[in-house]
Amino acid sequence: MNDNLTELQSIIEEMNYLHEITQSISENKPLDKLLTEIMESCKILMKAEASTLMIYDEKEDILMFEVATGDKGDILKLIKIHMGEGIAGWVAKNREPLLIEDCYSDPRFNPEFDKKTRFVTKSMICVPMIHKEKLIGILQVINKKDGKVFTERDLNLFRNLASQCAISIENAKLIKVQIQQEAINRELRTAREIQQNLLPSVLPEFKDIQVSAKLIPAKQVGGDYYNIYKIDDDSTLFFICDVSGKSISAALIVSTIYSAVVTYFELNKKSFRLLEFVHCLNRVLIESTTSEKFATAWFGLYNHKSRVMQSVNAGHNSTYVFKADGSLTELLAGGMFLGCADLEYKSEEISLGSGNVLFYFTDGVNEAMNSEMQQFGDENLISAIRNNLNHETTEILEKVLEAVKGFVREAEQSDDITCGVIKIL
Repeated sequence: MNDNLTELQSIIEEMNYLHEITQSISENKPLDKLLTEIMESCKILMKAEASTLMIYDEKEDILMFEVATGDKGDILKLIKIHMGEGIAGWVAKNREPLLIEDCYSDPRFNPEFDKKTRFVTKSMICVPMIHKEKLIGILQVINKKDGKVFTERDLNLFRNLASQCAISIENAKLIKVQIQQEAINRELRTAREIQQNLLPSVLPEFKDIQVSAKLIPAKQVGGDYYNIYKIDDDSTLFFICDVSGKSISAALIVSTIYSAVVTYFELNKKSFRLLEFVHCLNRVLIESTTSEKFATAWFGLYNHKSRVMQSVNAGHNSTYVFKADGSLTELLAGGMFLGCADLEYKSEEISLGSGNVLFYFTDGVNEAMNSEMQQFGDENLISAIRNNLNHETTEILEKVLEAVKGFVREAEQSDDITCGVIKIL
């Protein structure tokens, strides 16, 4: 009778503690703290000398000792187990629990772990943690205290705990991913604000020309950049570039370009020479970027007195020059894209007259795609510009972007869209 009361009391205590554990691990907390708490709780609940939690890595198809407790826990953290390897690998592969009274008599047991840790494994319960038919990991308790062996009741109790742990671990993983994503989004918003500050907030005004420009990023941050610099009363530099790739890496190179341009102007504004400027910028990108990263660019140095545009095209899209009658000239002379090789660049000059329109852009404009993966194309772009030559630059820009949007429709924007317009008055 006393034995029955003792056993009943023991069951009640176990169920109460299991309830406490379940409540505790259901709370939102960092994953590493949760795993440690699970391990400590397993040891107490199962009256075990040691416990181990292995997380399943679906990509590599292996089990990892994410957290381990006991005297040799720090060593166990370094161990990886392949599916089917040892007792834990067998349980993971077959998704069935095991209760083993004498591990050394079980052919599935791998004694190498004991040799590495100098821990003697006698008995063990090993159960899979499964949530919605997805393997989360493996829970093990090793060596019941006081020299006893684990029982079927222990196994059932441990299986119930493993089910709750699987839910809690999966939820904690999702929360961790969500927190990380929120942190990334905050960083991206900050990066976008910084990148927007690199662009001219207000374009300079001129008596003899009209200018308009716009950048529409595809992501929070991107690789397009443009600017307009008044060098002196007679000269203005127009500049547009497109860095290979997207997002953070491209944005970092844009910042490098901006810094290099500002530094060059501070040092050489009174003696500005376009080809020297392009060469210096190319050298900066060669030294500060990887071989996979480069930038295409177009530079136009306009002389307000002579009405001559000196042009350098560094592997960029053609810059279009429309005469008042609609005839088209493309500015292509220059050289390779920036950041690739230390080569000389060439320039070309074109005389401009009243009514002439110059349109420069990145490939996000002409290569904008609709849902059928068709590109807007150069012909559509040229037509959209030519049909609006008699308008002011702001309207020319708006009409072109409307044409692109009308072509793309509901398709997601795949690349940054940047373009600028200069009209000679």
